[in-house]
Parts: sequence; structure tokens; C-alpha cells
Amino acid sequence: MARQIEFYFDFPSPYSYLATTQFPRLRAETGADVIYKPFRILPLMKMVGNTPTTVECKNKGRYAGADIGRWATRYQVPFQRNPNLRAVDFAQLGRVALVAIDDGRGSDYVSAIYRALWAGDANLADRGVFTAFLDKAGLDGEGLLKKAEAPEVMVRLDKATEAAAERGVFGSPTFFVGDQMFFGNDRLDFLTDAAKAAA
Repeated sequence: MARQIEFYFDFPSPYSYLATTQFPRLRAETGADVIYKPFRILPLMKMVGNTPTTVECKNKGRYAGADIGRWATRYQVPFQRNPNLRAVDFAQLGRVALVAIDDGRGSDYVSAIYRALWAGDANLADRGVFTAFLDKAGLDGEGLLKKAEAPEVMVRLDKATEAAAERGVFGSPTFFVGDQMFFGNDRLDFLTDAAKAAA
């Protein structure tokens, strides 16, 4: 059985974007498959009693902005906050992630959305723009959006959020190698070591 790294994520997290830019290296060094596990970050944080401190603490928010820039420079990847970020329906993005994963295109979808949100300016709150963006990324934009509107997909995302909380997740990005949990973009070295050591 191939090594597996489970990746619990939601799209409002810029640190999750940064982590995904390192997945090609992570896969090459460990031979592990990345299993995508979308959830809804704000409902999960409420479930587990976590507080979005980078939002509530201005000093921490300013620091995080500088820190993200440093990581982007280290990784040599672009970073810019999408000007339309506040209008985006992140629950919709999570539902579409589920159906893209079902179709075997989870990696392509997740990478494209993170780039749009944290290294681009496409207005994903506009359905036409969102559909065209997905089409340009080689995905079936309208097909994915229609599938994601099914009530059962909405329920699946809620259940996935509950399951993440039950497993111990408190934020994004969170990774598991077996029962070992790693939180944050800055734990990728530990994650790599664990994946290499996995049977």
C-alpha cells in the first residue's frame, strides 16, 4: 500500500496555499499520495473552541502578513491576497472540492483555487467567472458547480467538518501520517520525515 498523507484544509487559509505549493516536492521525496480532506474552517473552530486570533488580534494579523510574505519568498512562489476574497462563498468552494475529488481531479482543483485566492485576482464570487476559471484550468466548470449544488454534497461537507473535529483538527492546514498529526505550513519538514518513515 502506498504511503498516504491526509491533508485537511479550507481555502481561507493562506498558509494552506503555501503548503500546497510544496506538494510536488513532498510527493517526490516521500513517494506518498496526498489525500484531500476539505472541511469548513469557521464551523470547525467553533466546535473545538478555537479562536481566529489573526483576525481578532491586530498585532498578530500584521505579523502574519509579514510572515506569509517571508514564506512565499523562501518557496519562490507568488503571493497576493485576492481583492474579491471577502465576497467568495468558501462553503461552495469546499463542496466543489468534494465533487472534484470524486472525479479524480482534486489535486488540480485545489491547486487552481489556492492560486486564484492567494496569487491571483479572479472574482470567484461571480458564477460566470468561476465557471470560466475552472474551464481554463482544464476542469468541467459548469458540471462541477451543478454537482456541488446537490443537497447531499452540502451534508457531506458538514459531516466532513464534524469528522475533522473528532479527529483532532483545529485549523488549516492539518496533515496526518497514520495517527501522527502535524499542523501548519511550518511543519512540513516533520511531515516529510514521518511520511518517509511510514511503512
